[in-house]
Amino acid sequence: MKLALKIATVLFLMVLSPLSGQKISDDSLMQKARIEIYDNPDNAINICKTLFKKEKNINNQISILLLISTANIAKRDFDQSLQYIVKAKELALQTNDLKTQIKVLISAAVQYQQMELYSKSLETLNEVETYIAKLPDEAPEKHTESGRSYAIRGMIYKSQSNPEIALEKLLISIRHFEKVTAREGTYANISVVFYNIGYCYLKLNQLEKAHQAFLQSMDFAKKNKAKSLEAFALKGLAEVYKQKRENETALKLLVQAEELCKNTGDLTLNEGIYKEMAENYLALGQPAFYQKYNKKYFEMRFQRAQNELKSINHAINNHNRETLMKSRELTSHYRFLTAIIVGLSLLIIGVLLFFIVKVRKKNIKFQKHIQQIIRS
Repeated sequence: MKLALKIATVLFLMVLSPLSGQKISDDSLMQKARIEIYDNPDNAINICKTLFKKEKNINNQISILLLISTANIAKRDFDQSLQYIVKAKELALQTNDLKTQIKVLISAAVQYQQMELYSKSLETLNEVETYIAKLPDEAPEKHTESGRSYAIRGMIYKSQSNPEIALEKLLISIRHFEKVTAREGTYANISVVFYNIGYCYLKLNQLEKAHQAFLQSMDFAKKNKAKSLEAFALKGLAEVYKQKRENETALKLLVQAEELCKNTGDLTLNEGIYKEMAENYLALGQPAFYQKYNKKYFEMRFQRAQNELKSINHAINNHNRETLMKSRELTSHYRFLTAIIVGLSLLIIGVLLFFIVKVRKKNIKFQKHIQQIIRS
């Protein structure tokens, strides 16, 4: 996975605020979990697990599970994240709440995108669109969820080396987020989208536009007080300066980014920072520092690869389980239809036989009557 894309869908789920009209049992703890989800994900997970044990409302339980999943994505622990997504999907089957179902599907699409299962992610997003269409136009969730959906599509196209199409989707995403009245809840989303826009411009070698996009990403990250998102933006800016061959400036930005993300446990972010630091030290002719950070880069890369392998195995198992369930549903459906057809066929045959027997009896009766007439 290329760093530029993998990043951050992590971001979107920051807006996992309590579902409309609902109230988590302990608002202050839930708010604390949201604040720490990127900068101290382990603590956010512990808080959410405590809240989940005493929560009785099914929609609130789903919201908590999605937060735990998001915190694990922030750590790039896709295996654990996937397990909580599966639990949320199972609970979502027990509710008719449209907004809850959309949030669960969006979270699943993020998960698949992070794991590079792009066709599965797009398939899920297509399903999401059918649900979003049912939301009233004045509902803020309609723009929020549409913004996330387009952002994920944009990141997928970016990962497939289609920066022009990716930019189109990402800019649509920004327009949707800008329509949300309560902007505070969308700052993390907007920060992530601008980060990805910056990388699209980098791929198109439009350095000034990339620079502006990363600055906007940093600005929204600061508004949300999300240190890890700010670190991503700094890393993006460092890549702009690296391409301009201003390696010392790039290194200063990367040192700031490393300090900001030291508690996040985000393997992808650390991997990207160490890779950039190694390359900048190499360009400055400092082989000792190059070897030091290149080693750290490969360590992070190995850890991330191991996590992703476990996640993909679980994803395959879950996909097989879903396919089996759908197959059983179809089999049951066809058995039901077959039973109806057989029943109707037997009924029709029975009616026909009844009339055939009835007509035959009449014929026999007429034949006897005719014979009597002939004899007489």
